[in-house]
Amino acid sequence: ERADRETTEELLPAVSYRHIELDRKKHTLKFSDPRTKIDLGGIAKGYAVDRAVAILQQHGVRNASVSAGGDARLLGDKRGKPWLIGIRHPRDRAKNAAVIPLEDTAISTSGDYERFFIDDDEHRVHHIFNPATGKPAETDSSGDASDSDKLISVSVIGPQGFDTDPLSTSVFVMGKQKGMALIEGLTGFEAIVIDANHRMFFTSGLQQ
Repeated sequence: ERADRETTEELLPAVSYRHIELDRKKHTLKFSDPRTKIDLGGIAKGYAVDRAVAILQQHGVRNASVSAGGDARLLGDKRGKPWLIGIRHPRDRAKNAAVIPLEDTAISTSGDYERFFIDDDEHRVHHIFNPATGKPAETDSSGDASDSDKLISVSVIGPQGFDTDPLSTSVFVMGKQKGMALIEGLTGFEAIVIDANHRMFFTSGLQQ
């Protein structure tokens, strides 16, 4: 455990978008820190559902639902009615925490329940890491997060998966207060979050 902690602390400075040096004229990209790499895990599925919908549109399809794990893109409606999209209960696979009527939009969900294990101390170790700490997102960069700020599920609704996919991950890491404020400040986006106390919250555009 000590070796793992030391490795994390050693590599943490390499985790930063500031190491990316993009030359738009030459169309080249390099890293100022050779240990830095780009991973598309937090954005690829959202882009994939957008591309799938674009292909369907090119072939004349006007109504469709395309999903890839926690990311979905909806084209039009479902035979004159909205698509009903379930947000899974983060602690009960057999239940939906909410069902949202949507059409012609995208929705992405990030949670601590898809890929995780329980360690020797009975802590849930999941796959969404806080880049400020190098650990699974439970705290913000300023310190401990309370259960009311810690999130276990985040769903973001917006025009396309290319945006909703990274936003749901970002809100999860930021916590309820900062994350919901981020979405409230973006035009055309809404969010549904569930905190560690299993309480659900909606951005203002969804509260009615």
